[in-house]
Amino acid sequence: MMDSTELAKDGIEHAHGGGHAHGDSGARRVAVLIAVLAAMLAIAEMGEKGSQNAYLTHHIQAADNWAFFQAKNIRATVQRAAAEVMDSLPNADDTVHKRAEAARTEAARLRDDPVAGDGSKQIAEKAKAEEHQREVAFHRYHLFELVVGALQIAIVLASVSVVTRVMPLAWSAGAIGGVAGLFGLAVAAGLV
Repeated sequence: MMDSTELAKDGIEHAHGGGHAHGDSGARRVAVLIAVLAAMLAIAEMGEKGSQNAYLTHHIQAADNWAFFQAKNIRATVQRAAAEVMDSLPNADDTVHKRAEAARTEAARLRDDPVAGDGSKQIAEKAKAEEHQREVAFHRYHLFELVVGALQIAIVLASVSVVTRVMPLAWSAGAIGGVAGLFGLAVAAGLV
């Protein structure tokens, strides 16, 4: 399968050849249309790759936050268990009870630390926010895929219109490309 650049170049070459061989100015206009569609395609592909990179970045950050969340929960559980063991010791003196209380305090801090912002409760909120951003980026990626596909189809139609000299194909290519371009702008602006 041809990549986008080869597809556009091929279409321009067909249009260019058709224009000189038969003195057809319509082929030159189609060549310009193909060039514009190719430029739009390149921009849409940049948006697609950018959204894909954002998705991967947020996915990794969410996974890291959930791993940190689990580590904090394990540490809090160990601290709470240590406090329970110390409290259950027979003949425990005040020092042991103070250590048990310190362990309970540390367990509570590990679970919820609004001052430092790194308790498991805060980390879970960060992870959920990253998951949301990941889903938004994934959605944008799929929308850009649609734009890229429509622009590729428009380039093919424009190229075929030169070879077959069927101008309605060029008009269709222009219409599809225009709609795809507007949709791509809406995706880039976050309107969709």
